[in-house]
Amino acid sequence: MAEPIARLRLRVSPGAARTELAGRHGGAWKVRVTAAPERGRANDAVVSLLAEQLGVPRGSMTVVAGQTSRDKVIGLRGRGLDEAERSVERR
Repeated sequence: MAEPIARLRLRVSPGAARTELAGRHGGAWKVRVTAAPERGRANDAVVSLLAEQLGVPRGSMTVVAGQTSRDKVIGLRGRGLDEAERSVERR
């Protein structure tokens, strides 16, 4: 059986005052990061924040869509979508 891959939809605000998961934004999760949207810094900050919040290794996550957009899709290996959504919701 193939390993499950959850795809989390995010709305990212780079250059924020603090890094945090800020709740829902429509069908996506609102994420604020202090990193600037330059040379992938904001993407790295988003992946680091989610990895820390979900207790998973950074290597289990990748930005699969929206590399240069505020709207991103993060792939999370090893969890189904329902499990990943519940994990984010608890934070």
